[in-house]
Amino acid sequence: MTTPGTAATSTGAGTGEDGEFSHRQILVILAGLMSAMFLASLDQTIVSTAIRTIADDLQGLDAQAWVTTAYLMTSTISTPLYGKLSDIYGRKPFFVIGIVIFVFGSLLCTLADSMYTLALYRGIQGLGAGALMSLSLAIIGDIIPPRDRAKYQGYMLAVFASSSVIGPVVGGFFAGVETIFGIDGWRWIFLINVPIGAVALTLVMITLNVKNVRVDHRVDWAGAAAIVVGLVPLLLVAEQGNTWGWGSPAALACYVVGLAGVGLFLIVEARAGDQALIPLRLFRDRTFAIVTAGGVIVGMAMFGGMMTLPLYMQIVHGADPMESGLMMLPLVAGMMGASIVSGQLISRTGRVREFPILGTAISAVGLFLLWTIDADTSLTLVMAYMLVLGIGLGNCMQPLTLIVQNAVSPREIGVATASATFFRQLGGTAGVAVFLSILFSRVGGSITNELELATADGSLARGVQEGLADPALRADPEALGIVQALADPASGAGAGALETVTKDSSVINRLPELIAHPFEQGYALSMSEIYLVAGILSVIATVVLAFLPPIVLRTGSAQAEAAREAAAAAAPTGTDVAAAEAATSGDRPERSDVTATVTAEPEETDTATTTRPAPDETGR
Repeated sequence: MTTPGTAATSTGAGTGEDGEFSHRQILVILAGLMSAMFLASLDQTIVSTAIRTIADDLQGLDAQAWVTTAYLMTSTISTPLYGKLSDIYGRKPFFVIGIVIFVFGSLLCTLADSMYTLALYRGIQGLGAGALMSLSLAIIGDIIPPRDRAKYQGYMLAVFASSSVIGPVVGGFFAGVETIFGIDGWRWIFLINVPIGAVALTLVMITLNVKNVRVDHRVDWAGAAAIVVGLVPLLLVAEQGNTWGWGSPAALACYVVGLAGVGLFLIVEARAGDQALIPLRLFRDRTFAIVTAGGVIVGMAMFGGMMTLPLYMQIVHGADPMESGLMMLPLVAGMMGASIVSGQLISRTGRVREFPILGTAISAVGLFLLWTIDADTSLTLVMAYMLVLGIGLGNCMQPLTLIVQNAVSPREIGVATASATFFRQLGGTAGVAVFLSILFSRVGGSITNELELATADGSLARGVQEGLADPALRADPEALGIVQALADPASGAGAGALETVTKDSSVINRLPELIAHPFEQGYALSMSEIYLVAGILSVIATVVLAFLPPIVLRTGSAQAEAAREAAAAAAPTGTDVAAAEAATSGDRPERSDVTATVTAEPEETDTATTTRPAPDETGR
């Protein structure tokens, strides 16, 4: 059970009589949080742009997946542990630890001399990243009432928007420079995290002065160990299964160990009760269970669908990494605009249930529109479809987090936010694995079909003649080899050409247009199948979220609510409860939509849908 703890109040926070922060104080704290969120979100986009350059320099192109896998595993697995620890000991210490570990891992990455050492250092970096995003959202949940929280969504999405644009541009710049001050250009991709991290750490130390009402729990180390045993093999096979083969002995071993670990985790968590890393009783709350399930599906559709859009821009439309980042602006603009509008509407009306349902439905429309694209689709039309997808995502991502935080006790904001983030990341990992499997299992057959069509109408033969007559092409051995292979289809050399473009798609943009088109069309059609599957998943998410019960947003912040709960639980009589609440809240507005806890062990109810009236003057 939880017991009232001491409030570790840092100077400088200065809350009002009702225990709430002013708008100015919230903006000061948000400055520190957003700097750390920018650090984490920028790293995701900047590294993906330059990974091929890094792999070529370290002579480990076939090992590049390990770099992504290591980061993904450690950041995902550490997320719920940070949430639980921050509920017990406070957010700030672990937020600072997360920044320090992330920056230390970034420094190590600059020293990597092989892809495997880089993967190890990225794993260390991921240990810090697990704290940055989930604890940022938890702290926001602490200091801003759910009803008002939506108004600040625009600030948070501005971080993701700027990193989505800046990351590919900066990553492309550093990847394209040989050396800067005697250091390889790509190493600056990690080195740049040091000054950004220093700024983030300074801002957090100065601005993040908030109270912590401690939850008197022990750390569920057994649950942490079980989740590692369960998820590491499953995440490993999700990333490597396409290379190993989904039915290979290595994959089967991962399935067995992973499922056994998941079963062990459920047993350990059931025995741990309220002190569990992810308390299973949270899933008895209808709202939490539905939002978690919907979040997993949304994560699959969002991450799985979005990760192919830059590929489409680069492979099919010949954009470089910097240009593809700028071409993502319609998606970012849609997300930001929809988030700001939905945030204002949620704040004014108090209605939140409708937005994730509407958002997933609009996302489905955007994905089904993207399903129709091919190599000849106008880029303007593709960007319009991306705008629709962005509007859908902007209406569902932040409201889902808001609903989860509103559904749990104020003292469990950390574990609830981390759990929601954890399951959404799992969904995203599964989505990426499934969609990459679809892409690479279909692209070879699609390209072959398109080459046969081009052969039948004579366009391929004309392209081969143009290519062989082009002096510039002879200076490009890879492109020339493909043209020569296609000049004699009977020789069987076409299979080698196909293997070349599936391993290094950049060669497509160096081929004559008549030859490049079948390859571009093959990739485009394979990607369109991904959007179809992602659209179906979005429809499923819409159906799941439609079962959400009516939701009433609290008008008090988690920090103020937790302080009132602690004071109420400490009071021996009903009269003292009323006096304690009055002392901690001052003159508060009527709390008809605020959950008030008057005992140390409240009944388990659907906290998102049930309100308990505050005690009257007699304490009843």
